[in-house]
Amino acid sequence: MKFGPVPVEEAIGALAAHSVRAGETTVKKGTHITAEIAMRLKQAGVERVIAARFEPGDIAEDEAASRLAHILAGGNIAVEAPFTGRSNLYAASAGVLLIDASAIDSLNAVDEAMTAATLPAYKPVVAGEMVGTVKIIPYAIPEILLQQGIDRAGTGALRVAPYVRRSVSVVSTVLPGLKPSVIDKTLSVLGKRLEPAQARIMQDRRVPHETAALARELVGQAESDAELIVVFGASAIADRRDVIPSAIEMAGGRVEHFGMPVDPGNLLLVGSIAGKPVIGAPGCARSPKENGFDWVLHRLLADVPVTRADIMSLGVGGLLMEIVSRPQPREGGESEGEE
Repeated sequence: MKFGPVPVEEAIGALAAHSVRAGETTVKKGTHITAEIAMRLKQAGVERVIAARFEPGDIAEDEAASRLAHILAGGNIAVEAPFTGRSNLYAASAGVLLIDASAIDSLNAVDEAMTAATLPAYKPVVAGEMVGTVKIIPYAIPEILLQQGIDRAGTGALRVAPYVRRSVSVVSTVLPGLKPSVIDKTLSVLGKRLEPAQARIMQDRRVPHETAALARELVGQAESDAELIVVFGASAIADRRDVIPSAIEMAGGRVEHFGMPVDPGNLLLVGSIAGKPVIGAPGCARSPKENGFDWVLHRLLADVPVTRADIMSLGVGGLLMEIVSRPQPREGGESEGEE
């Protein structure tokens, strides 16, 4: 593509690179300059305009944007018709956004003429939410360059994993002094978290904060119709040998990982029993504020695996709130609500 100032009479057939206002004549940016437009500009005293002229092999911005967007769109992603060199991508269903970050990085590294931007990977999204956008910077790019971008991007770099787990069983352990109202509020908060996934709490069980009692209950939940088990401890998990992880293992399950580099949310546990995922919720999960529990919960509701490596990669961006003023847990008694 040729770009730059040219005499008005030589701009016929090119695009106006910038808006031009002269007398009663206005030519908007991106307008194809016809012989009539050139004549009016000349009569208004305009001698030169900045124009863009396609060369053989160039692909117009809208077509290029659309081709790239369709290449990036994977399962449950809809592509909007392009405009001014931009094509947006939208979630076609509620779920968790999955992104091949290396593909996006590779595309963006090809040339400054092509850009792709997305929401953060693993973000919960709703149907109709914009999840990405492709923008072609100039009015056109060489097809050979566009093809390089397509090759680097691969196919389906963006997709939405729809929510598939709808039934959640909640087991709360209790200790003397823990008010039933605290558990009731916790269930209400969890119910709100489940709404975007159209999931529901199918069972609410309360047992003593003891390994054997909790293990017996977990065995029962593993045999139930629940697709996900969430355990809220009366006391936060302090060690892999604590009540909740020990009960999971006693019930025949396994602890995949304990602890996460997300704050609030450090004391989260993920495990499984009889193939069903189990979350040992951190104390902060009792609060409606975003915390590490949200990140893991929504992935599991969408049947997206959560491995130890996945959790340990969450540190960058994992500081979700200021914690300087948080009471120190070992100063004058327990303070577990945020972990």
